[in-house]
Amino acid sequence: MPTEKKEKVVKSLEGVFSKATVGVVTDYRGLKTPEVNELRRKLRENNAEYKVVKNSLAQIAAKNTGYNYLDNTFKGPVGVAFGYGDAAKTVKVISDFLRTSKSALKMQWGFMENRIVNAKELDTISKLPSREVLLARILGGIQSPMYGIVSVISAPMRQMAQVLQARVKQMEGK
Repeated sequence: MPTEKKEKVVKSLEGVFSKATVGVVTDYRGLKTPEVNELRRKLRENNAEYKVVKNSLAQIAAKNTGYNYLDNTFKGPVGVAFGYGDAAKTVKVISDFLRTSKSALKMQWGFMENRIVNAKELDTISKLPSREVLLARILGGIQSPMYGIVSVISAPMRQMAQVLQARVKQMEGK
């Protein structure tokens, strides 16, 4: 029989699941309170949050918000980092935290774009450049050929202008 407290937790988690673009499930065993607080602070700065969740309540909330593929995936003591913006940024924050803090936290798996991603895929995502950098690279790749075409088309006119300029200087020198 669900208690009122559990129903509130499920409602809260439903709201989190519905807004999240990415979720990173971690094993938080051995993590000290100051480390959890530091991780939460870093995630908040990057439009994400970290919640320690009860597995059964997380599964109910996930199912109620359309994340049916997460059924029976929450096992053991887990905390979930929910990201609300750039998915790679959330994964990168956790990965950087793991690298710099040498904490006991482990990324187990995650979910994004209606699919489950394993720890290896999360590590690959964490190494991707940010969305802004990727867009800049694409834009640079699109602009590069245009600059080449403009350069090739304007080269004969530029050469003609240089020849005329040299002839003007030659005539002035006589």
